[in-house]
Amino acid sequence: MQEDTTKTVPQQALYRKTFVLQLTGLSHSTLYYLIKKGSFPAQVKIGQRAVAWRKADIDAWLAQL
Repeated sequence: MQEDTTKTVPQQALYRKTFVLQLTGLSHSTLYYLIKKGSFPAQVKIGQRAVAWRKADIDAWLAQL
């Protein structure tokens, strides 16, 4: 039997905007204001017209509050 030597990269959890707003209690405009200011993690593009935030980035932001 041959051993599989390929390694799988774990998928990083992503949060969509609606969940980020619920989780943080921020409004839409405040969220984007803080991103522009550099005080909130920037979103990542996940599709042609879709963005999300990395769970680890949001967790770290919440922890430092």
